[in-house]
Amino acid sequence: MSTYALGDIQGCYDQLIQLLEKINFSENDSLWIAGDLVNRGPKSLETLRFLKSLDTRVTAVLGNHDLHLLAVHYGKTHQRRSDTLQEILDAPDRDELMNWLRMQPLLVVDETLGYAMAHAGIPPEWSLKYARKRAAEVEEVLRGDDAELFFENMYGNQPDRWHKELEGWDRLRVITNYLTRMRFCDKQGTLELKTKGNLDTQPAGFKPWFSQPRKATDMPILFGHWAALEGYAVHDNVFALDTGCVWGNQLTAMRLEDRTRYSCDCAVLRRSES
Repeated sequence: MSTYALGDIQGCYDQLIQLLEKINFSENDSLWIAGDLVNRGPKSLETLRFLKSLDTRVTAVLGNHDLHLLAVHYGKTHQRRSDTLQEILDAPDRDELMNWLRMQPLLVVDETLGYAMAHAGIPPEWSLKYARKRAAEVEEVLRGDDAELFFENMYGNQPDRWHKELEGWDRLRVITNYLTRMRFCDKQGTLELKTKGNLDTQPAGFKPWFSQPRKATDMPILFGHWAALEGYAVHDNVFALDTGCVWGNQLTAMRLEDRTRYSCDCAVLRRSES
């Protein structure tokens, strides 16, 4: 019985099945997905249906593309030109899939396996315990009656830094941005959300979140979101899993028990990243 953590699938269903065949994924195994289950790839609907069918064998955190799909579903934003979500929106099981998706967490911490996972990472000024509490604030709203209001107020880059005195939608927005959109930040946790390249593109005064002095060092952290890293983070116990399948690179899985990595090549049309 093994647990495999995968980077961003983004609707690349055929590549997902190919990778699972490569690792001989069985009914006794489990999957962890580091967010961005959907969008830009050609088969987001098939991906959602398959992952949902795994029931308790899948553990997925929400990524920014997953939240965007939910916002479109609730009519709080429009599809972008690069979106590939229409098949989901036209599906007869749309509501069932969207209800399943919004019940997924922003952060997973498994004491038995000894790993934590968030789509973008954990901000350096938060301990793991603190991050769990903040994630729970957003998860409660997503799963409740105010979900539509959340998506109406989700978008935006401000506030760009956490303060415990923040309230309302500003508070929930910055928590969401940390856990689903963060790449570069400064020592105080101020987010720089415009730069999306590799470490050579580091803006002045900022570093990758995992290169700042961090409080959440209790256990290894798994994250996706940052395809330009090509699956490599420069610090121990921080594991980048997004290897850019949707950009025509690879889909990668890491077996958590021994950290062995497996990949398959992805011949998918590249699109500009956003």
